[in-house]
Amino acid sequence: MNAMQNDQAEQSAPRHARDVMTTKVITVGPEQLARDVAAVLLENRISAVPVVNADGIPIGMVSEGDLVGRPPDDRVARIDWWLKLVTGAQPLDDDFQARLQAKDRTAGDIMSAPLVTVSEDTDLSEIARLFAIHHIKRVPVLRDERIVGIVSRSDLLHAVAAMQPHTAAQDRSQQHGGLRGLFGEYKIPAWELARAAKPAASPAKPDDSRIAAQHFRELVGDFHHGEMQHHDESRRVAAQERSRRATELIDIHIFDAGWRQVLQNARAAAEAGKTEYLLLRFPNQLCIDGGRAIVNAESHWPGTLRGEPAELFLLWERELKPQGFSVSASALEFPDGKPGDIGLFLVWGE
Repeated sequence: MNAMQNDQAEQSAPRHARDVMTTKVITVGPEQLARDVAAVLLENRISAVPVVNADGIPIGMVSEGDLVGRPPDDRVARIDWWLKLVTGAQPLDDDFQARLQAKDRTAGDIMSAPLVTVSEDTDLSEIARLFAIHHIKRVPVLRDERIVGIVSRSDLLHAVAAMQPHTAAQDRSQQHGGLRGLFGEYKIPAWELARAAKPAASPAKPDDSRIAAQHFRELVGDFHHGEMQHHDESRRVAAQERSRRATELIDIHIFDAGWRQVLQNARAAAEAGKTEYLLLRFPNQLCIDGGRAIVNAESHWPGTLRGEPAELFLLWERELKPQGFSVSASALEFPDGKPGDIGLFLVWGE
């Protein structure tokens, strides 16, 4: 393949969401019954469906996992079970049938929210990063806040295949290079590999080596003690050691550079005696209701988040909530008496 052919192939290779997305998108409304959503999945041979409100704006996603309701640790094994169910090789168990037939269970009740979305111009490498960080399998593609397509993991794999040079002499290193070009140099952290290697039947034990809110609370305590006892050398050394340990834990456990920097900033806030850190200031337009649920302290406010706020909330929910951190959101300003910018806070104070 000559240089001109290489350039033409590179230009025609899929690079953005619009190049690989599936444009035939099936959606359901939040009021749709769970059993009807299950029927939609089975009839269309799909594993998830976006939930849109009356204005056509996506507010969540219902997958077979949301319908089955099994614990997250069982979801890998659940895939085979679901495929058997779809093909008729697995009968519906009584509990599952009862959940589907419950008259008060709707798509809005069981959907996963907030929802990670992308635009048509989003680079495929960014989509691959979102899949890796959030442990998701698909993202809706939006144009003017409406769904115009969906990109799944299989779409990305097809894109990888399309990026490969079609020559008989292509070797394995070139193939791997195409994968690295799309997904980047992502490596699974050692702690995650160790956790995955544990026998499934072993009882879960608390992992004291993980970064935890208690570490940040100790840093706050160090700050206040330091204000009163500047002369206590042993206390100063202990405080320095706790600070070093908190930094080390962040570096070990957080593989995304941007998320690691956020936690480093939060640690610095704890060292300064603060009990919360502003994760993000964002316009109220990134809430599907303009921020009303946040202002009114309604329990479903996380489901109204979109874009970067939604991504940060999901990262907190998976990585930091189990370690004792909480999040809060509030309006930072009220221009003309209406909600303006919203603040998303990471909280470790008791």
